[in-house]
This record gives sequence, structure tokens and C-alpha cells, in this order.
Amino acid sequence: MADLRLAYLVSRYPALSHTFILREVRGLRALGIEVEVASVNPADRPISALAGEEREESSRTLVLKQAGVLGVVAALGFTLRRAPAGWIRGLVLALREGDLHPRRTLLWLAYLAEALVVGRWMHERGLAHLHVHFATPAASVALLASRVFGIDFSIMVHGPDEFYDVSWHSLPRKLAAASFLCCIGLFARGQLMRLLPPTAWRKLEISRLGVDPARFSPAKRSPRRGKLDVLCVGRLVPQKGQRVLLEAVAGLVRRNRDVSLCYVGEGPDREALESRVAELGLGDRVRFAGGVNQDEILPFYSAADAFALVSFAEGIPVVLMEAMAMELPCVTTFTAGIPELVRDGVDGLLVAQSDVEGTAAALERLLDDPDLRVRLGASGRARVVRDWRLDASVERLAEIFRHRVVRSPDAVVPRGAREGVEDGR
Repeated sequence: MADLRLAYLVSRYPALSHTFILREVRGLRALGIEVEVASVNPADRPISALAGEEREESSRTLVLKQAGVLGVVAALGFTLRRAPAGWIRGLVLALREGDLHPRRTLLWLAYLAEALVVGRWMHERGLAHLHVHFATPAASVALLASRVFGIDFSIMVHGPDEFYDVSWHSLPRKLAAASFLCCIGLFARGQLMRLLPPTAWRKLEISRLGVDPARFSPAKRSPRRGKLDVLCVGRLVPQKGQRVLLEAVAGLVRRNRDVSLCYVGEGPDREALESRVAELGLGDRVRFAGGVNQDEILPFYSAADAFALVSFAEGIPVVLMEAMAMELPCVTTFTAGIPELVRDGVDGLLVAQSDVEGTAAALERLLDDPDLRVRLGASGRARVVRDWRLDASVERLAEIFRHRVVRSPDAVVPRGAREGVEDGR
């Protein structure tokens, strides 16, 4: 029998860009913590395209947007019977957050409907604590579920998106309402300290992400002087800086340097990137592999000479940990939490955001110095093995849950408003 039971709520599960959540959930279960998962959206691929573990997780996950009108009506009926005063509190909060803005009000009313579905689901499963990854839409649902049903909830804060517009994301109110907050690193914790009074800092916990070094183990490669195959893994979105990387590679190719680039990932920027590749005449140097399941990603790491992720905004990317564990020398940016993982000149090469010339220079250093590649790759793997292992990160999170989660024989017990929720302190 599990020694602790709790619910997870995520925006999309399973998802290619969030495989670390799946590993975390399964790791917690292996440690004796029962985790039930609800997802706002369905998986990002059809069932037939999911890997084995993903299919298993998808089959046992509640998808809020698939509840339909009947599901929402049933959840509303449950709420009116069990927590009528909570329903009024939730409706008032949703309208207040809507702030008379039609689109925002509709959005918060949708969050409220999803919160009712979550509350009923937690009651049926006897779950009293809700843990959320990212302080964005899923956390809005959790905030309302807490307001309606008195559910305790916690947030794993990644950043940096929610730090850019704290009012739009209602971040101060969410932070005040959460029973505790897990931060993936020091940068995230510092941003929350900026938003919380010192008396609330006791709610903050550091809970790093991690990768399995046994799975992401080094490939046998002989670094070649004068040739560099660069890999970039991540969603094709503006914040990842893939256009900067492309321009850097183009500059090296114009100087007759033997460099190629492979993008693994999908996203709204793909069409624009492909158009730019055609403009630059780099069709034989740049490859778009599309989205790749976790059971298919290892050959891409093994085939590369270097890894590059020159993002404008990041938390601490798991793909960097994966590349480092594979002993790939990494080129990345002095952005948010990345320097906590990669030490410049020790575990990788750090460049400034948007610096095309600096990115090209870093790649050229790796191109011309195979020994540097070996040193950076070895140091990067040693750092991941020491400080960013999946098993250690899951054990740390399990310790936090066992210490912080209030165990109750009853789930979804209506009670008064949580202190600080009403005024957003």
C-alpha cells in the first residue's frame, strides 16, 4: 500500500517537451507514493504514435477537456451539493481575475469548470493534495479548485515565462494560496523571493530536475578536427533562439567551414526556419527531424559532435542535461538558470543571448579543437552524474512531499478560504 497519495495536474500529458514529468511520476510511484494524473489537454500525439510508457500513462490519465458538457454539469452538481459556498467563492474569484475583460473572463470561467471536474475526480479517488507543474494555466485551475473545495496544492515553478507578466498569470495570488512551492533551481527561487514577503520564504523548496545517466550514456565517438555535426533539441519556438543558431551556422558555412545542423522538435517556427534555410541555400547542411519520441532520441545524440541551445528564455533545460550526460560538448546561453547547470569553459561554452557572432565563435572553437570537445563532454557528464541525476531528484521531491503534504483521511473537504487567497498576499 502506498505511504502517500496525491494528484498531479499538468497542462498536457504525455508530451514530447515534458517527458521529465512522466519520468518523475513513475519514479515517485517506484518510491511508494501513489500519483494520479490529470491533464488539461490530451497527449500531443495520437495514441498510435506514443511510446510504450506514454501509452500506459495516457490510458490512466483524466483529460479535463474531454469531460464535455455532461462532465462539467455533473461536476457542478457535485459541487453544489458538497460545497455550495465554495462554488460562490470560486465564481467570485474567476470573475475578479477576469477583470471585466471579455476574453480573460471566459478563460477564467473555463478554468473554473475544469477546477470543478478536478475536485470531483479527486473526491472519487480519495485524494487531498494537488501538485502542479508550471505556474501557468494548470496552476490557475488548481487555484480555483483550492478556492472551491479547500484542496491543498503545490506548484513546481520552472520559469521564466510566468516571471515576465506576473499579473496576467496571477502569480502572486497563486504563490500565496499554494501550501508550498518547489523551485527547479536558484534562479526560480530568487524570482519567487522577489514576489513573496520574507515571512513566506519558508514555503520554498529547491527540487531539481534530472536525467538517468545509465540511459543517456556516452556514445563511442572519435572527435574529428575540422568537421562538426551540431544537434539542437527543443520545440521550434521563438524563445529557443533557433534562428540565431541557424545564422551562426550559416556564417561558418560561408567561410567554408564543415558544419551541419540537425533540429529535433516541432513547433510554430518550423515553417519560417525552413524558409530561411532555403534563402541561405543550406538545404544540404540543415535537417529538420521533427518531433521524436524518447525511445528514438538516443541515436540523434550519439550521431552528433556537439549540442547547441542558444535560448532567449529558459528554466534549466532537461535536454541540456541529456546532452551533457551523453558527453556532448554544449554551446548555450547565459540565460536564467542555465549557468547553474553549465559552467562556462568547464562543462560547456556559454554565449550571450542573440549573439550570432559569439555563437559562431563558440562552435568554431569546438570545430578546431577536438580535445576541448572531449574535456567539456567529460566534465559535463560528471556534473550531471554528481548533481542532476533523476533518481536523486525524485528522491528529493518524495522527501518534500512526505514532509509537506498534509495527510487527511478525507479528500476534498470543503473549508473556509485559505489565508491570503482573497487578497493575493
